[in-house]
Amino acid sequence: MEVVKIENVARVYHIGKIETQALRGVNLSIENGEFTALVGPSGSGKTTLLQMIGCLDQPTSGKVFINDKDVTSLNRNQRADMRRSTIGFIFQFFALIPTLTAYENVEMPLLLNGHTPDERRERVMELLKAVDLTDRANNRPDQLSGGQQQRIAVARALAPKPTLILADEPTANLDTENGKQVMDLMQRLNKETGVTFVFATHDPRVIGYAKRTVTLQDGVITKDSQSNGN
Repeated sequence: MEVVKIENVARVYHIGKIETQALRGVNLSIENGEFTALVGPSGSGKTTLLQMIGCLDQPTSGKVFINDKDVTSLNRNQRADMRRSTIGFIFQFFALIPTLTAYENVEMPLLLNGHTPDERRERVMELLKAVDLTDRANNRPDQLSGGQQQRIAVARALAPKPTLILADEPTANLDTENGKQVMDLMQRLNKETGVTFVFATHDPRVIGYAKRTVTLQDGVITKDSQSNGN
């Protein structure tokens, strides 16, 4: 089953009189359960493509389908609903709420989706155990290492049981060992839960984990290859 389908998507940005074509007629399908890396140099279009998939931006032309739904036809509120219920995000800078504990950060998507207190507690504790941070449940982000913060971000992304997780340079602010731990965790959760992971990166160590690598250059896909991953 296709989780993502991109049809002839182009994205043009205008800054003053300068026109930049970030994507040029991109076509891409991603199946359920894939562990896919979008790779390419800075300015290649990989982050723009990730934003299109995540309903964070709209194409200038073309269509984006998530679980067979044309998200380019949705209004702003409907796209927000799609993000909240279907898509989890992992960011380069963790993006945890600094005044909340690790537990409360993971709980936040469940609060927004209207889950009961018992449902929230069960799910949060399940995820904290999955990322091996139950002993840090009451710590705020500034009391956690970078690697621990990113593991909490992974748990938060998984909280509402999305079908798709998007990660933009998920290890860019981590040292080698913490980056490896986060990628090992994402890979394990992909295998255990079947959730689809798509991550943008230029780090060769991270690319090595991907089962599929989609290479972009100047806004077009230049290579699409399969591998066994680690």
